[in-house]
Amino acid sequence: MIQLTRINRIPLVLNSDLIEHIEVTPDTVITMTTGQKFMVMESAEEVIQRVIAFRRSISGSPGIVLPDQNDMTSTEEGR
Repeated sequence: MIQLTRINRIPLVLNSDLIEHIEVTPDTVITMTTGQKFMVMESAEEVIQRVIAFRRSISGSPGIVLPDQNDMTSTEEGR
């Protein structure tokens, strides 16, 4: 679930698993798999970031972690 703000400034909580697509017209319009549409104040990018943050929070995964260059150097030196 992600919290957004309707265009009339009323808070809205959406089940992000039911988002079918997001349009920018120039307002952000979210279409759900049910056919329901919501116009929100947040940008499409902000909605996407909130979905990603929500999914990370429930999966327990911090996401992809790339190795630090210093770690790569010390590993190669130890061979």
